[in-house]
Amino acid sequence: MQVLSIGEVLWDIFPDGERLGGAPLNFSAHLKRFGDEVILLSSVGDDHRGRSAREGMRQLGLSSLGMKVSPALPTGTAVIIGETDGSHRFAIPRPAAFDDLELPPEILERAKSGSFDWLYFGTLVQMTRSVEQITQALVDSSDHLRCFYDMNLREGHWSLDLVQRLAESASILKTNHAEAELLHDLIHGANHHFSLQGFCMEWSQKHNIDVICITCGGEGCFVYERGAVASVPGWPVEVCDTVGAGDAFSAAFLHAYANHWPVERAARYANALGAIVASRAGATPDWSMDELERMLGEQG
Repeated sequence: MQVLSIGEVLWDIFPDGERLGGAPLNFSAHLKRFGDEVILLSSVGDDHRGRSAREGMRQLGLSSLGMKVSPALPTGTAVIIGETDGSHRFAIPRPAAFDDLELPPEILERAKSGSFDWLYFGTLVQMTRSVEQITQALVDSSDHLRCFYDMNLREGHWSLDLVQRLAESASILKTNHAEAELLHDLIHGANHHFSLQGFCMEWSQKHNIDVICITCGGEGCFVYERGAVASVPGWPVEVCDTVGAGDAFSAAFLHAYANHWPVERAARYANALGAIVASRAGATPDWSMDELERMLGEQG
């Protein structure tokens, strides 16, 4: 499978230090470990963090073909603010270098030729109009290209109109329970009954989406495909750090789905990898295929 990933490369700033991150980078790193080919389209600054990010990408086995060095903007950062319920908020200064990404002509030509099977994108960088235009140009470049839209809504860095425009291109939409309920309330009002199945049916029909995944933390996930729904339980682990677990879920699900696994089996696989990542520090901790398969086997 050939995947083009577009979005932010940044440094997650925790109380105990900085770690390389950004949902598209995390997703790309995990997908690479499955043996898939992935190019990340992003930008870093001409600064220490930018140089460290490029070295970190090299160590993760990621190509630099889609990376730009922005001379005027700093490498992005996200200050991680932990909440009492175990969730996180992100303080993300803008503009940052990831707002200044470009589409290399050779990548556009590869997209036009049908070289890429999937395009992955989130919401954060799409707030920059030029980035949304680049994404749309890639979507329009080939009838062969399918899109995985991972919402990853960050406070102050999204709008309902933007999310709805991006959903128009999605073959797979991934979000979480809180995001789905928030979107429902914005559209219908907080007093209108919310259900995961109702949300999936509405968004699938309105935006012509094939598959919708809604992650529910330790409880697992809810998946929808062409009217069929399933609740897939999670995996009991001692949580160390949930940052990046959703990105690992996305990578595992897309890898399995693209290999024609049934969506419930793909979701179970994705839940397992998400749990492994949540049990370790950092968004891209070490894990192995043997470990993942062993975990799946032990849990039946």
